[in-house]
Amino acid sequence: MQRLGPALLARLARARPWAPVPRRGAAAGGEEEPFVFLEYEPEPGEAAAAAAAAAAAAAATARKREPRRERRERAAAAVAVGQPDPSVPPSGVSCSGCGAELHCRDGAAPGFVPAEKYRSLSEGPAGVAGLRGAVCQRCWLLAHHGRALRLRLPPEQHRQVVSAALRSPPRHGRGPLLLYVLDLLELPDPVLPQLPGLLGPDVPAAGLLVVGNKVDLLPADSPGHLRRLRQRVAGACDQAGLRGAPLVDVRLVSAKTGFGLEGLVSRLQRSWRCAGDVYLLGATNSGKSTLFNALLLSDYCKSRAPDAVDRATVSSWPGTTLNLLKFPIVNPTCDRIFRRQERLKEEATKTEDQLSSEEKKYLNQLKKQGYLVGRVGRTFQQQKRSSVIDFDPDVLSYSVDEDPGYSPRKQEERVEFTYNEVKDARWCFDTPGIVKENCVLNLLTDKEVKLVLPTYGIVPRTFILKPGMVLFLAALGRVDYLEGQKPAWFSVVASNLLPVHVTTLSNADAVYEKHAGRELLKVPMGGEERMKEFPPLVPQDVTLKGIGTTEAVADIKLSSAGWVAVTGHAEEKLLLRAYTPKGTALVVREPPLLPYISTIRGARIAGTAAYRTKRPASMVENLKTTGKR
Repeated sequence: MQRLGPALLARLARARPWAPVPRRGAAAGGEEEPFVFLEYEPEPGEAAAAAAAAAAAAAATARKREPRRERRERAAAAVAVGQPDPSVPPSGVSCSGCGAELHCRDGAAPGFVPAEKYRSLSEGPAGVAGLRGAVCQRCWLLAHHGRALRLRLPPEQHRQVVSAALRSPPRHGRGPLLLYVLDLLELPDPVLPQLPGLLGPDVPAAGLLVVGNKVDLLPADSPGHLRRLRQRVAGACDQAGLRGAPLVDVRLVSAKTGFGLEGLVSRLQRSWRCAGDVYLLGATNSGKSTLFNALLLSDYCKSRAPDAVDRATVSSWPGTTLNLLKFPIVNPTCDRIFRRQERLKEEATKTEDQLSSEEKKYLNQLKKQGYLVGRVGRTFQQQKRSSVIDFDPDVLSYSVDEDPGYSPRKQEERVEFTYNEVKDARWCFDTPGIVKENCVLNLLTDKEVKLVLPTYGIVPRTFILKPGMVLFLAALGRVDYLEGQKPAWFSVVASNLLPVHVTTLSNADAVYEKHAGRELLKVPMGGEERMKEFPPLVPQDVTLKGIGTTEAVADIKLSSAGWVAVTGHAEEKLLLRAYTPKGTALVVREPPLLPYISTIRGARIAGTAAYRTKRPASMVENLKTTGKR
């Protein structure tokens, strides 16, 4: 079988019109091949993630060719792990990235800092206060290398930290406001029903504001899709029984691109003002820490706080935040509210042509990443945007060649709150994410998680399948079209880096057996050894009845890997069989989240079951349009 080289693929990608890349032998019962959508070019960040995955797959060959590089990598990994010193007591200082207490006693425990670095920061004139602003080894590796350390965390630790905080006596005479952050892609969120159990009967919440996050990742399948999404979030709250606390509002935002954040701040200041503390709650990977960082740089936070409060560590790895992080909430006086409204009105009259070159560049980057973008500013103090933790690499780097020593520069630059600024402050807390049970992410490595969780706007991929055909979403999910009278449309809504493969029912088991763990199905990765420890796919029969050729009847949600929207002819009965790894949840979502998703497609690719992909245009809110899109 001939393989297509990079040069040929690049040449084909430049050719128009596009067509799938055929391979010899597939039609004659040979190797199964994936559909290559040449009309879709990954954005720079996606390309980098794909390149990283490809580099990992070719690591064995690279090591053989570059033994010196292999030795350097092994040495660097050993240094990153660092050496513990059980004789040194814990510091009492929290990691500025995840909230865990800093120490050097146990390398497998949260908050660990290698003993050499711990001493260099804590044995200076400031004592253990020299650790303020430092991050633990885990946060450092997550932020700078995208590498996750598997720590020994008790299963109930996250839940206990959140529950203890919510059950503490109210500091200002009333219960807290719960800001529940919900990942729209995870509807119905399995953590929603657990939320009432976290609250104590003696200290009820004063209010509940539900924030549907990651709206930027979902393409608009029809006019009014945001209103429909908002109704679906409210319906999920009702179904989960969250009416125990007064529901203040339901908002749709993107903590990453800023969409909806100015409206969220206005709603918080109008309804909650500065009545008490606010707690960000939600499942792991729902985007709480990203939202925490965004609010820290908005009008919701005291103007000096961004210089005194460190950013939370943001990572695709579940459970990044391990303890409480906080910033002080600004008191929205009448004067502040008026000046803020004036700023928002002035900014809403601007067009994109009137923005500075720096802001244009920033917005263009965000538009490549998501479909909905917002502009978040500050009324009283301009702050530089920062999407990562402000590390000092000279102070926090782990190097065998450095001479450990005290560096006072970090302490001199740090801003401290005065007593009067915090004595009566109300705080916004970021809390540890509640770990989702029966979630496929719990089975994956950090490299696999990066491929599964979408970080760019999802480009839907639609296929028309006849009975007897099978659709694979990587090796994490499978949908068999068993019985039906007519073809049906299957639209995949998942990370653009996850491959989709279509084959026949008679070949499906052989395809999975041969290609699971390998490049064709991509995730999991690691070949036969990886698949020996990975749970097998287990089936669940699904019966649906089509409602029309332009409207999906249901979503088959393959745990957190994504979902397949099924569109069939009116009154057409479809018998399907869906698979997910054993121990994960398969959900049939009716009605579907994006019922008209199959209409976002190009022309049919001749000779295949696939349609060309089409990426909808992005939109910036609070910006006057010029008539050009």
